[in-house]
Amino acid sequence: MGLLDSVLGQVLGGGAQQQQPGGGLGGLGDLGGLAGALGGLLANNGEQGGLGGLVTKFEQAGMGDVIGSWIGKGENAPVSGNQLNDVLGSDTIAAIASKLGINAQTLLPMLATMLPALIDHLTPHGKVPEEGVGNHDDLLASLSGLLQKG
Repeated sequence: MGLLDSVLGQVLGGGAQQQQPGGGLGGLGDLGGLAGALGGLLANNGEQGGLGGLVTKFEQAGMGDVIGSWIGKGENAPVSGNQLNDVLGSDTIAAIASKLGINAQTLLPMLATMLPALIDHLTPHGKVPEEGVGNHDDLLASLSGLLQKG
């Protein structure tokens, strides 16, 4: 079981722990759906301006140190679902939840657990890559790598 499977399984009470044939993730649909939903936050061609745009949103909300810990080496600072809702906005949260077929109240704790690990994985050198983390397809490949990690 990979890291993302484990995180999703913990947050969703075990419904997503088993990786399904073809790369699916139990109760969340396929990996493409997950990457598509998170692509808006992290991908260079996403709605938030890529990882750099997400860092800016956190800084504007006074939480630059939190996302900085996810990017840098060392322990990832925790974030709550409510803090993510404040940083990203309820419209963004609702759109991601809709893409995943879940409600915002289910998404927020999952995102609070998964986003730090994902950003940490996407920034192995402790900084935001100048070229960003790539487009949606690049993000899908990176998520596949994270799922394979055990």
